[in-house]
Amino acid sequence: MEGREYLENLKKIAEDIRAELDAKNAAREQALTLSREIIRLSANSIRAVHRDEFDDARELMDQAQAKVIESKKLLQNQLDIYYTGYVLDAQKEYAESELTMAIVRNMPLPSHQELGVECAPYLNGLGEAIGECRRRVLDIIRLGEFERGEQILQVMDDVYYLLVTFDYPDAVTGGLRRTTDMVRGVLERTRGDLTVTISQKELEDSIKDAVKKLATD
Repeated sequence: MEGREYLENLKKIAEDIRAELDAKNAAREQALTLSREIIRLSANSIRAVHRDEFDDARELMDQAQAKVIESKKLLQNQLDIYYTGYVLDAQKEYAESELTMAIVRNMPLPSHQELGVECAPYLNGLGEAIGECRRRVLDIIRLGEFERGEQILQVMDDVYYLLVTFDYPDAVTGGLRRTTDMVRGVLERTRGDLTVTISQKELEDSIKDAVKKLATD
């Protein structure tokens, strides 16, 4: 190959690579923006759930889901970017918001297919939702709604025993073992708080009944 022809060929190779990398970088930047928006919308929707503003929460979740779908379409030919941390982290935050809403409202849990997220983000989002459930139980305790608190605690317990069955490497589950350990700690603290509060309430009621009985004797 002549020197000039060699240089032209090398230039063409470089141009092709640059075009591909430009497209990849543009997709990466757009995916970063979408991921940030998904995380923001999901966080705001969880806050709305805790305030019992369920219509607002639903609207925010719908917006987040639309951006999850948009990011999947954007990266369908850029799977190395799709499976990076920030894209799947955004899916996890969105799944957490949907699952928190379902548990709080005593509704069936949506599947990962229904939400349009991958398995690992879904499972980790389910674990993170249990942390949000602790906050809900504490709010319920303050209102004295112990039966509902026990119902949510049972869901938390069921989720924990589900998560421990997924015995796969962290590379497959996105660090699910760490999330499961967190769930165990949250579950134990919540069970302890609820048990102590119910015992205190029963003791108070017993004392009140005893005082009333003495007053009437």
